[in-house]
Amino acid sequence: MATKIIYFVRHGETANNALHIKQGPEGPLSVKGREQALATAKRFPKGWRGKPELIVSSPYERTKETAEIIARELHMKVRYSDLLAERKNPSGIVGHDAGDLEVRKVLDKIDKSYHEDDLRIADEENFTDLKKRAKKLLGYISRRYASRIIMVTHSRFLKMIISYMQYGDKLTASQYNTLSFFNKIDNAGMAICTYKHHWLKKNEWKLIVWNDLD
Repeated sequence: MATKIIYFVRHGETANNALHIKQGPEGPLSVKGREQALATAKRFPKGWRGKPELIVSSPYERTKETAEIIARELHMKVRYSDLLAERKNPSGIVGHDAGDLEVRKVLDKIDKSYHEDDLRIADEENFTDLKKRAKKLLGYISRRYASRIIMVTHSRFLKMIISYMQYGDKLTASQYNTLSFFNKIDNAGMAICTYKHHWLKKNEWKLIVWNDLD
C-alpha cells in the first residue's frame, strides 16, 4: 500500500481579490499576495526527509507567480497543468465587481441555488465540466511517481477537488454548492490530502487539513 501527500495551495492575494473583482487568467499577485506565498513556501521542509518532490501549478498568472515563489524557496522547478486552472467564469462578468446586481444574479444562478447538474448560463465552465476535470486531476495525481506533491490552484476548483474526493461520481451540483458556500479557503490557504493506493480494494482519498495558514 503506497501513500501520497498532496498539498493543495490556493494562490496569494491579487489586487482584484481585494476589490472583489471577478477574474480571468490575467492578474499578478499584490504585495500582500507575494508575502503570503513566501510565508507558505517557508512552511515546507527543505531536507531530504519530507521535502516535496514535485510542484504543479495552474498556468494562470497569479498561480504561476505563487508557485514560482514556493519553488525558489525549495530550489525546485514548476510544472504547469491546465487541469489546475480556475473555473472559467462567464465572459460577461469577468472584470466586474462581484457585488454588481447583474453579476450577482449570474453568480446566484451558478453558485447559490439548487440547479440541474448540466445548467449552463453562458460560456462558463459549468458544474459538469468542473466535475469531469476534478476526476481527471485525481487520476493525474494517482499516476505520479512522487509521493509528496504541491499543487497550486484556485478557490473554486479546489473546492470541487475536495467535493469529488468526498462523493466521487455521485457528486451533485447542490452538494458542491453547499460545501463551497460553507468552507472558505483563504488566499495562500492550504488543503492537505492523502491518497492511498490499495491493491485489493478501492483507492482512498482523504482530506486531512482544510484552509491551513499556520
